[in-house]
Formats: sequence, C-alpha cells, structure tokens
Amino acid sequence: MKEEEGFPEDEATESEKTLNLVKELDAFPKVPDSYVETSASGGTVSLIAFTTMALLTIMEFSVYQDTWMKYEYEVDKDFSSKLRINIDITVAMKCQYVGADVLDLAETMVASADGLVYEPVIFDLSPQQKEWQRMLQLIQSRLQEEHSLQDVIFKSAFKSASTALPPREDDSSQSPDACRIHGHLYVNKVAGNFHVTVGKAIPHPRGHAHLAALVNTDSYNFSHRIDHLSFGELIPGIINPLDGTEKIAVDYNQMFQYFITVVPTKLHTYKISADTHQFSVTERERIINHAAGSHGVSGIFMKYDLSSLMVTVTEEHMPFWQFFVRLCGIVGGIFSTTGMLHGIGKFIVEIICCRFRLGAYKSVHSVPFEDGHTDNHLPLLENNTH
Repeated sequence: MKEEEGFPEDEATESEKTLNLVKELDAFPKVPDSYVETSASGGTVSLIAFTTMALLTIMEFSVYQDTWMKYEYEVDKDFSSKLRINIDITVAMKCQYVGADVLDLAETMVASADGLVYEPVIFDLSPQQKEWQRMLQLIQSRLQEEHSLQDVIFKSAFKSASTALPPREDDSSQSPDACRIHGHLYVNKVAGNFHVTVGKAIPHPRGHAHLAALVNTDSYNFSHRIDHLSFGELIPGIINPLDGTEKIAVDYNQMFQYFITVVPTKLHTYKISADTHQFSVTERERIINHAAGSHGVSGIFMKYDLSSLMVTVTEEHMPFWQFFVRLCGIVGGIFSTTGMLHGIGKFIVEIICCRFRLGAYKSVHSVPFEDGHTDNHLPLLENNTH
C-alpha cells in the first residue's frame, strides 16, 4: 500500500521537472513590476511608436485589399483560329452608296453580308449622344497620358457602364443622311484590310471591286464616326483606342487610313476570363488628287496586322501570409527602431547633463593659490584646531 501511495508523488515530481525545463527555455522572461522604471520620455516615444504603427497598419491593409495587373508575354502559337472584328461605324453617306468588306493577304474576301448591318441614320448626334461622345473622348485623352488607367479599365470590365452609343432621345423628323455599319466579321489571323468605300463590293477573279461608277461624285462624303472598333471577344466596359473618333472630310475625294497593330491578349480577372485583343493605331488622311501625284481611292481604310507576341493579363492579390509577414515586420521594426533611438537619445542627454553638473561642481569647490592657480581637489582630512 505504501508503494502504491508513492506513485502520485513521483508523477508530480516528474511534472515539476518537465515544467521547470520548459521555463528555462522561455525566450521572453518576465521582469517584476518593482524593477521596471517608467519615464515621461519613454511614454512619449511609446505614443509616437503606437501612432506610427497604427498608420502603417492601415496603409498596409489598404494595399492588401487592392489588386494589380500582372503582364506576361509569350509567342502566339494559334494561327488556325478565326479573328473576330467588332465594328460600329457611321459614314455620312446613304447606305446604297457605300460598301464595306475585308480583304486579307491571302486574297480572301469577307463580304459585309456575312455579319454587318447597314442602318440608315442621322449623322448629327443628339444632345445626349454628344455628351456621351465628349466624355468618351476625354477618357481617351486621359488614357494616352496615363497608361496605368488601362489597368483600372481591365478590372472594371463587365461591371462598369456600357460604352456603346446610347440611342437618340429625340424623335427627329429629319430624314436619314448617313449609314451606320455595325456588326462583326470573322477573318483569318493574317494581315488584312477592312475598308468602306463607294459602291457595293462584287467578287472578281483578280480580287474584288466596287461599283463606284454608278455613284455620282457629288454624293461622296467620307466624314465618319467610329463608335466602336475592337478585335476578339466583345467585352462591355473596355474602351478601345478608336472608340469615339470622329473625322470630318474637307474634300469629297478624301482618303482616311488607319494602320492598326493587333496584339492577342488573354484577360484573367476576378470578374471575367476572356480572349480579347489590344491594338495600337496610327492615323493618316489625304486628299486624292491624281494631277498632284496623290493617287488612291477615296474611302475609309483600316489596315491591320497581328503581332507574333501574346500578352496574358492576370489580376493578382497579395496573399494573407505575405500581408501577415509585412505586418509583423512593421510592428517589430518600429519597436526596435524607437527603442534604439530612445536609448541613444537618453545616453546623449545624460552625457550633456553630467558634463554640465560636473562643471558647476568644479566652479563652486575650486581653491585659489597665492600664485593665482586654483586647486580643484578637496582635502581628504581636515585638521581640527579645537
């Protein structure tokens, strides 16, 4: 019975040894409050440190909530698929006088009847439409100055307002004087030329031709407005370089040229995942005058070429572990830095104060000699004459 009663004591002893061993491994020993000395300077530094930590934590949390776009480049190996062209252009000529089609380098003709609609409209915009166009042109000018705004447009795709031209709000009795050509076409992924010129297109053994001879030159007016032009999948909210462009012809026999470089783009955000295309454009316009050596055909020509590189745009977010590590770095760094600065400042103040007190002490207890020197040493023993 005595041996059995001894087991709990042995277990308690082992537990105490284990607990003492764990205590010896404590890397954060606690100092009794009686040994802790507080000061006004330490409290001031602590307030500054806590305020700085709070501000940096709020800023870091805002960075953690934000996302950014990551761009990756690779060679585009997909040349067998078709390229979609989305078109919405208004020409200041009646629909029976104009024709639109695509002719690529492989001499493959894609007629407008394959996906485009000719709609008689009024060329002049209504007040609401003019306001829409003004805002779109303002956005375009800002995009040319600040390229980082393109990331904002990518992230706001599918949730922003539509970029399409709003319908007319007024019931105008004016007869249509223009033709709106809108829709989409599928073409080969090779360089090509989308053009709008006089007369309907007809097939030809050596390419294609337009029946321009049946249209009087007095009816020529290639003033136009590009409400939308994009390549690839149609994504609402994305603003393209030519959206909102308006050109007014100064001569009836005038050519407008747009040289476009198309870059295949894969867009992956938290809202959408789509295969689209970005493009850059260079504009040129001139009056056709054969006598002056300016040859060509009046009309609107959009010559596009595809880049061999493909861009993958991915929306990324800071992971939580990285946010936590950065937050720990902020807290620990500020504690260490403020502690060192406070110690250095206290050390400097103590040195200055000690020198000041020592100088005052020497001036009070200095003993003059007969020859004018002073003795700063006090006698260790004083003779008592009494």
